Amino acid sequence: MIEQNILAIRERMNQAAVAAGRDPKEILLCAATKMNDAERVRRAISGGVDCCGENKVQELVQKQKENAYAGAPVHFIGHLQTNKVKQVVGKVDLIQSVDRLALLECIEKEAQKQGICQDILFEINIGAEESKSGFTVQEVYDLVPRMGDYPHCKLKGLMVIPPISDKKGANRKFFEEIRTIAVDITSKKSHNISMDILSMGMTDDFEDAIACGSTMIRVGTAIFGARYYK
Repeated sequence: MIEQNILAIRERMNQAAVAAGRDPKEILLCAATKMNDAERVRRAISGGVDCCGENKVQELVQKQKENAYAGAPVHFIGHLQTNKVKQVVGKVDLIQSVDRLALLECIEKEAQKQGICQDILFEINIGAEESKSGFTVQEVYDLVPRMGDYPHCKLKGLMVIPPISDKKGANRKFFEEIRTIAVDITSKKSHNISMDILSMGMTDDFEDAIACGSTMIRVGTAIFGARYYK
């Protein structure tokens, strides 16, 4: 079932990309693997996802011990506490959810200690929701010129989780705004920054995200089925 679901998602991705005049190869499929065991993660990888995204540090560590991510890059996509940074830095290919200055500073210190450069995305709270973490747009613009102060972090792009809406197409305005911000940041040619990745779009809205310039969608439910929360 997982493999068939991935094929169906790929077809939808291709259709959305072509409709937007884009090359489907520009868009990566990240499997949101939260609450799925190592065997199901392996099936997703064999089914053709481009990378895996983990939300919980405990799950990340356990699945790495079980070699669950073999054959695909692994990203951290959940809220990251500063006291768990050393369990993630250098252990994942990309931290998508850098959502505050204190976390950026902590990642920089740990990456320096390890002698590596950690790829990151800035998570933007585009809907200014009190219940969600993330930088404001102004905070991102303020940080961009200062990324040279964090030489052990490479800002590769932006990530967004827009407000939940039952109305089809409601999130397009947020996706378009993120795309505009990325283009603006690129034009400034700041040090230590590229806007190669726009991680936006999930199960319910990834086609809209692709139409608005997403280069990576994060899909869990459409691949693995609905999660069961006790």
